[in-house]
Amino acid sequence: MRIVFMGTPEFSVPVLDALVDAGHDIAAVYSQPPRPAGRGKKDRPSPVQARAEALGLPVRHPVSLKGAEAQADFTALNADVAVVVAYGLILPQAVLDAPRLGCLNIHASLLPRWRGAAPIHRAIMAGDSHTGVCIMQMEAGLDTGPVLLRQETPIGPEETTGALHDRLSALGASAIVTALDQLDALTAEVQSEDGVTYAAKIDKSEAKVDWSRPAPHISRQILGLSPFPGAWTKAGGKRLKLLQSRVADGAGAAGTVLDGLTIACGEGAVEITRVQPEGKGAMDTKDWLLGARIAPGTVFT
Repeated sequence: MRIVFMGTPEFSVPVLDALVDAGHDIAAVYSQPPRPAGRGKKDRPSPVQARAEALGLPVRHPVSLKGAEAQADFTALNADVAVVVAYGLILPQAVLDAPRLGCLNIHASLLPRWRGAAPIHRAIMAGDSHTGVCIMQMEAGLDTGPVLLRQETPIGPEETTGALHDRLSALGASAIVTALDQLDALTAEVQSEDGVTYAAKIDKSEAKVDWSRPAPHISRQILGLSPFPGAWTKAGGKRLKLLQSRVADGAGAAGTVLDGLTIACGEGAVEITRVQPEGKGAMDTKDWLLGARIAPGTVFT
């Protein structure tokens, strides 16, 4: 098929690769404009733009698609279908209607659960046992379109958002290739109004650990916010990011170190297995403890 690909972050890159490998004709790649990044604050292209350019594909990065000129440029591509995954811009109706077969979105949840910006984070933080990807026919509403194909996968008991992100990206890449191959045979399933939840964008204010909460809640917070923005606490006045955890046996005053880096919560305890000290890289807890020397009875705030 002749495809317009629309995506921006690392999550979208395996999807672009899969479409190219499957032999589809990529008419153009749309991505968010380059943003200032790094110490020099120089404009850096998105992961999708960088990959598309490496593949020799034409890249467009309009600031908006609301204008008549941008919409005319899109329509002139004469695409069979647009594949959209984590693009980051709202598609006006004129854009949704332009490809012969419409616009297909890859969404990282089992719709209608977790419509919105942060479905992977929210699924882990909520303690969901399963998630997946949906190939959805796009319409004007937020992730409300009919689902053409869904693929489910379990969430591991100690799986982080980073690990699940990578698995769902690969699953989405496989699913869209399957959907395009079988498009004529797929039946669009209208989303139920029962079970609708919204995955609000993660706010950094959610990252500070409140040790008075129950251990399962805190562990899900740590896993769900890893690696970004990273749940954190303070040890000796310095911020410590907590990147991997599991619920553990133990009890004590909330925030108190019981043994190693097992910390008492409001109910139960959490063992922290991977951390990132302030100003340093991520490391296993056992390596951090060699220099940090956190004694039992230390209180994290």
